[in-house]
Amino acid sequence: MKARYHIIILCALMAAMMLPSCSTTRRLPKDEILYTGVKKVDIAPSDSMKVPSAVKSAIGSAVNVAPNNYIKMLNWRYPFPLGLWVYNNWPNPEHGFRHWLYEKLVEEPVLVSDVRPQVRTHMIEQILDDNGYFRGTATYELVQGRNKRKAKLLYKVTPGPGYPIRNVEMLPDSTALGALIDSIARTDKYLTAVRPRYAVDSLSTARTRITNVLRDHGYYFFRPEYIEYLADSIAYPGEIELRLTLASNIPAFALTPYTTGTVTVHVARREGGGLPDTIALRRATLIQMMPSRLRTKSIEECLTFRPGRKFSVRNMNRTQANLARLGIFNSIDINAMPDTTARDAHRLNVDVYCTFDTPLEMSLEVNASSKSNSYIGPGLSFGVTNKNIFGGGEQLSVKATGSYEWQTGSNNKGGVFNSYEVGITGSLAFPRLLAPKFIPRSRYQLNWTRFQLNADLLNRPHYFKMAQFNASVNYDWRLRRHVSNTLTLFKLTYTKLMHTTAEFDSIMAANPAVAQSFQSQFIPQMAYTYVYDRAFGSNNTLNWQFTVQEAGNVFWAIYEACGKRGSKTLFGTPFSQFVKGQTQLVWGRRVTSGDQWIVSRVAVGAAHAYGNSSQVPYAEQFYVGGANSIRAFTVRSIGPGSYRGMPGQPDDYFDRTGTFKFEANVEYRFPIAGPLHGAAFVDAGNVWLLKDDPMRPGGTLQGKTFLRDLALGTGVGLRFDISMLVLRGDLGIGIHAPYDTGKHGYYNMRNFGSSLAFHLAIGYPF
Repeated sequence: MKARYHIIILCALMAAMMLPSCSTTRRLPKDEILYTGVKKVDIAPSDSMKVPSAVKSAIGSAVNVAPNNYIKMLNWRYPFPLGLWVYNNWPNPEHGFRHWLYEKLVEEPVLVSDVRPQVRTHMIEQILDDNGYFRGTATYELVQGRNKRKAKLLYKVTPGPGYPIRNVEMLPDSTALGALIDSIARTDKYLTAVRPRYAVDSLSTARTRITNVLRDHGYYFFRPEYIEYLADSIAYPGEIELRLTLASNIPAFALTPYTTGTVTVHVARREGGGLPDTIALRRATLIQMMPSRLRTKSIEECLTFRPGRKFSVRNMNRTQANLARLGIFNSIDINAMPDTTARDAHRLNVDVYCTFDTPLEMSLEVNASSKSNSYIGPGLSFGVTNKNIFGGGEQLSVKATGSYEWQTGSNNKGGVFNSYEVGITGSLAFPRLLAPKFIPRSRYQLNWTRFQLNADLLNRPHYFKMAQFNASVNYDWRLRRHVSNTLTLFKLTYTKLMHTTAEFDSIMAANPAVAQSFQSQFIPQMAYTYVYDRAFGSNNTLNWQFTVQEAGNVFWAIYEACGKRGSKTLFGTPFSQFVKGQTQLVWGRRVTSGDQWIVSRVAVGAAHAYGNSSQVPYAEQFYVGGANSIRAFTVRSIGPGSYRGMPGQPDDYFDRTGTFKFEANVEYRFPIAGPLHGAAFVDAGNVWLLKDDPMRPGGTLQGKTFLRDLALGTGVGLRFDISMLVLRGDLGIGIHAPYDTGKHGYYNMRNFGSSLAFHLAIGYPF
């Protein structure tokens, strides 16, 4: 029986290969024509003005009907009409495997009559009218080949001249509502533009904006449909006279501004039930079901309503966002209802309903790596977070990480157990600043204080074993919506080189500068990070980050004040002293009406050791290459400058770091099908030394060799973007290596195969 089924399936596949010679129109009803797609949408404007891309896109969507044998996700019509052939040539048994196979393969024909092209031309003309092309027309033609029972559709669109808005007559300001609408409308870019083209969508956007502002001024029940436009195209032929007016059927309660009445917060247990406990807060009443773990002050800090003040929808949104940022609730609902018992009938009582979420959250990440130096191995990360440890959204988290690698191939030095790294991090975060009041902060955003402890052990048995411990205190706060700040008030890092091999010692003896960066030491730091992140409309984005940090200066000043001169230690161990700064600018611009973007990045960083240190610690130095940098080169495979490295050492050797970094990237991002996106990119950059190191010739930053020292690569990539997760694969292609490869000319890669580097990563590179 199984063999029989296999024969049937094989026959179906063989039949599919012969489909071009089989009829796909034999069973079509009389006078019907098979639709095979849109030949073209020919848009020919009658004046010199170009039709906007948004209008073209709307017209394209109106006629976008999928024909047979079409994969919508890939926007591709494959050449073998298997489903149509089955429909026209196979019988449909009532039962059995052949009935099942028929149902799986068959595809009913899409007819021209199903597409209804005459209706779609009317849709196009409506789109033209909605966008100010009142004299526009649309027609269609059947484009047929040798088989007259098949046809494509050709749409011809003549938009006609676009009607500009000559003048907008605003509402009279004889009432408080009219005056407010008038003042808002006069700040709208479209309504106040000089002779903008009439567009229904733009007018709708303007009245929605007016409504949103009104609802923030107490007019909670006002709706966009209460604003109407009267358009006159007769007074001035070819132009529009527009009048802003209010609908005649607006209910009286929508014309009245409201103030905030009582505010009540209801907190329910996740498992339900419990006994209610009522607590009077300063501006609200809290009703929580007991027993529960809740710090009442944290709820009060999230509320932005002020009883007696003008009611604002913005306060509803801010309150909901603040409560959500606490991370302790799985549902938050806010309702506003008129107070019918108060003497003042124009008050809204606010009820906030919250339900606790599960306090514990666990995460598990598993990965595998394969490096250019033949190291392969798995990695594991496991974390546990209590999101409400003290009842006020305080988060206690512990995360353990581990990775194990072994070396394969000819590079293996005989050891079965090669390299591993293990670490554990504990952090305690408070959703407020435990800091003096003089630090500026926004009351509309949650601010965080974070305490963190970390321990990490790295073992490379052929070279060294190193332990690192650090403790830090950080403040995260916002002054404005687009600006975030992070102040590392104190961070103390201790690195200990626990064991070294004879091979590592000989390398360090030959390179004192690298040896200094590896020495056991304390790194006491302070740092500040400023981030400006903003979208300008829907077509431009800007992200600027700036970080400055210092290490050892406070301790050095204390020692100097106490009369201690020369080399200084902390608990008998030297401490590092340096300054470091880095900045990054990422700019994105949409290049079409679709989801196509050009995203550019420039990053610069510099670090300088002085005083108690001769070298910047190894962990604080810069490196380039890899999935988020110059993707044609692997991590630590280039730099500093034109330095190539010692013969026989791996590409990611530890002397490929520097104290100055420059990177520049340009990436073109475009959709392919559904969540699948593509990219083409160009990357350039390198690291250099600010202090000369004789053991790394060519590594010092020099103006005359700067451009030649820039590594350059290009490449293509795929991204699978499902919003919550972006899985990215990039294939980098080297164009110019900054070191001597033995080949002359700017393109100096040894061969095409060796110039390739593939990276698999999560998230966008910048």
